[in-house]
Amino acid sequence: MAGLALEGPNPDVDVLDGINGLAKGAPHWVNRAMEYLGEYGIVAALGVLCLIAWWAARRRPGGSATIAGLVWAPLAAGLALLANIPIRGFVERPRPFKDHPGLDVLIPGKNDFSFVSDHATLTMAVGVGLFVAHRKYGLIGIGLALLEGFSRVYMGVHYPTDVIGGFALGTAVALLLAPLAQALLGPLAGAVDRSRLSWLVRAPGVPAAEGAPAGRGGESGPVVATEPAVRRHDERDKDLAA
Repeated sequence: MAGLALEGPNPDVDVLDGINGLAKGAPHWVNRAMEYLGEYGIVAALGVLCLIAWWAARRRPGGSATIAGLVWAPLAAGLALLANIPIRGFVERPRPFKDHPGLDVLIPGKNDFSFVSDHATLTMAVGVGLFVAHRKYGLIGIGLALLEGFSRVYMGVHYPTDVIGGFALGTAVALLLAPLAQALLGPLAGAVDRSRLSWLVRAPGVPAAEGAPAGRGGESGPVVATEPAVRRHDERDKDLAA
């Protein structure tokens, strides 16, 4: 199928020229930084953000439900990337620098198809997945995804609509499949909470969720009344009777 970019001026190409034009006048170190961030850095930052969110969720009672949502974020990204394979093969849109040789391409050698952007798809799926589990970390993740999309156009390797399509695909997969994922991952996280691997979903010293038996990792289960407390209760009843 022919590429989506048409001959002559159009908004997609105009925005591409405007954003990529920033790279032409930028210092070399700025372009090198954008190249690293756009290709590897932002994806790595999202991975670190997921780990931070997981570490924080472990320290809250009942955090296993949140952790189930956090696990969904990278899984959603993987499913979105798989869904993009037939889309790319169907659209067959060439990279923008193949039709517009005047672009300043920061990462040469990209010979696969352009629509939709894998990087935009992956980062937005993770960001939206995080947002479903935890609003604060999700907003940070979505902000990183937006920066990723900007960087792909800045580097001259994607049209803006490639990025928008990636954002839409990542968001759709993360949101539409979230209820099913939570239904499957929630019980799994609860089972882990009751096993020897409870440290994966609950930090040592954090009480188990109400009604859940203690795991074998050393954490105590629901608090029961001790003998001195029962004795004090009986003595108070005798005083009231007198």
